Amino acid sequence: MRMACLLFVTLAALSAPALAVHIDGHIKPDEWRGARHITDFRQTQPLSGKPGSLHTEAWILATPKGLAVAFRCDQPADVPRTHQRVQRDFEDQVDRVNLMVDFDGDGRTGYDFVVSSTGGVNDAVITNEITFNKDWDGNWQHAVSEDASGWTVEMLIPWYIAPMHTAHNGKRTLGVYLDRVTGSTGERDSWPAASFMRSRFLSDFSPVVVPQYSQSLLAVTPYMSGLYDNVHGRSHFQEGADLLWKPNGQFQLTAALHPDFGQVESDDLVVNFGATETYVSDKRPFFTENQGIFDFSLLDDNSQLIYTRRVGGPSDDGQGAADINAAVKLNGSVGTTSYGVLAADEDGPAGRFFGAARLTHDFGDQSLGMMLTRVDRPWLDREATVLGVDHHWRPTPKLTIATNVVASDILQSGTHTRDSGGTILADYEMGDGWRQQWLGMHFGKQLQVNDFGYLERNNFNYGHWEVRKRYTALPADSAYSSHDWRFRIDALDNDQGLRLRRQLRIARNSTLRNGATEVVQLNVNSAGWDDLLTRGHGAVFLPPSVDLVYERISPRHGDWAFKLDAELISGGLGGNRQLGYDVKFIPTYFVSDAFSIYAGPYYEHLPDWLVWQHDTLIGRYNEHTVQLDAGFDWTIDGRQELRVKLQAIGLNARVRGGYRVDGSGRAVASADPVDDFSLRNLGLQIRYRYELAPLSYLYVVYGRGGYALDGYARNASDVFGNSFALRDDEQLLVKLSYRFDI
Repeated sequence: MRMACLLFVTLAALSAPALAVHIDGHIKPDEWRGARHITDFRQTQPLSGKPGSLHTEAWILATPKGLAVAFRCDQPADVPRTHQRVQRDFEDQVDRVNLMVDFDGDGRTGYDFVVSSTGGVNDAVITNEITFNKDWDGNWQHAVSEDASGWTVEMLIPWYIAPMHTAHNGKRTLGVYLDRVTGSTGERDSWPAASFMRSRFLSDFSPVVVPQYSQSLLAVTPYMSGLYDNVHGRSHFQEGADLLWKPNGQFQLTAALHPDFGQVESDDLVVNFGATETYVSDKRPFFTENQGIFDFSLLDDNSQLIYTRRVGGPSDDGQGAADINAAVKLNGSVGTTSYGVLAADEDGPAGRFFGAARLTHDFGDQSLGMMLTRVDRPWLDREATVLGVDHHWRPTPKLTIATNVVASDILQSGTHTRDSGGTILADYEMGDGWRQQWLGMHFGKQLQVNDFGYLERNNFNYGHWEVRKRYTALPADSAYSSHDWRFRIDALDNDQGLRLRRQLRIARNSTLRNGATEVVQLNVNSAGWDDLLTRGHGAVFLPPSVDLVYERISPRHGDWAFKLDAELISGGLGGNRQLGYDVKFIPTYFVSDAFSIYAGPYYEHLPDWLVWQHDTLIGRYNEHTVQLDAGFDWTIDGRQELRVKLQAIGLNARVRGGYRVDGSGRAVASADPVDDFSLRNLGLQIRYRYELAPLSYLYVVYGRGGYALDGYARNASDVFGNSFALRDDEQLLVKLSYRFDI
């Protein structure tokens, strides 16, 4: 009997899957025993569906410590390898693999884990089928090894990495997607043969059934920071902590006490004289952790009901950025219903309170969600409440329909202002590379979501019809591997019936066999009204215009890589009678695989540039801009990196005349004084980062910048040269944060 029991235990141990995988970049058969073995990788870039030109295989294994995945990528000597070292969240065209996981298998939220052949990592959250947000940084394991015939990657994704629905009968169904990208050619080979070039990507992941595992996590990340202001000769010290508690997959708490939202990542300089706000992404860890549940897209570019840059943004009293006392976020699920609650409180009499609640429920091929936001702004005597409902439906394998409805209620100084809006989007994959899309939008004139959200403009009705055709069977001697053509017609009016635009768009997105990408787009715009230029003082009628854009990104070949952007554009009061243009060329030189230098000019000339002055007065200018983007990236070793980023702008605007918008909407020459002007802008950041442990860093950051708007015009190159003398800000920041996993 004892021998029989011993034999049974021995056989069970041999047949059971490995309980632990050592992540060292070497695939050991005994560790991966029982794993699902994947070999059918298909070309999805170009999207031909053919077997991959290089052999790739992968293993998927659920373990108590997380989801383990291994890749073996064959790469013979005649296929160049990219040995370039990359920084976190890289976008470089290098040899790499992607593991994407939808932990609930419902097509709502996915997580992308990327590893390059040199050990660089990138991670992102996927929402709305094809929207990637790489602001999020997760804590997961990876290792890479290389030999003469190829390279190998092992990854381990902890179960606490993301919120998950309750498992059933001890099993969990994941949605999984794997791919391998060859840097020298840009070819992407995937399993399954899903593609983000289609309207449906996340919901096309392959279902993988794994045993139910659960992990808890309590992580505390205290920080200390010190800032010295060299302009005003003063110092500022701050300390605080972030808390992350995940007792199980169905509940997660994120909190921040006296959070330091100081900028260790520099934003790009933007010159914006327009009537709409520039969107800027958010890298602050509190807001990027498990933020996917709060994604409520209005299906219009970057529009969202929650734009986290509002929190801790410019204060309502105009005294700089607001300080945040505390912020808290809850995520969880009950069955197939997910929920999220977010709250943040700012300090002082001008401090705002931000609150949001989110619910989503999955019905299989449909999902329904609700979002409620509330912002209290005592300094402005304003309370803003916004409610949104969104619905996603996949009625057939080829048709996807997304809709949402939003309504706002603004109480300011005792008066309510209410309005609503909505969007419907239908995408249909017709087969043989053909695809159609219909989009309709309405946002009322009094709809206001920008207290917490982001909407570029309200007061419009928009519709478009678009047809696409994808070509992948190009001749073998063609420099291109695929073309994706798009033809679109659209109509844009405001709620008062003014025709703002009619547009024909023709675009081609192409991939080349050397890994480069190319975009060509032509927009032909009818005559129409601009109802934003005068900031509510009357719409102005503008003649037809055109816009031709060309972009080419060439990955590293030898010691060089480059990016080229060029544009021909007409507009203003003259319409197509005069063409403006801009050109941006940024070459990158690789001193070594770990050290690269880039420097490139940007030049813009707009001969008919309209700038609002006040009330109905606009200025017509001949504008020139000179800009420099330069810097270097040095990956010192696996833990250290040094980055320098420099941007300088010089803008010259010589007035061609002042114009008043009359009652009929025509621009009439005016004797009102309108002056020449010039603009200078500078941004310099030198950033050193040392990784003490996963998600634990020491930052030393030097920054200098300035902005000057002068009431006269000079040569644009002289203005640009004088931008280097700007010194509105000069700061040295030292920040230390360390994450303790308990």
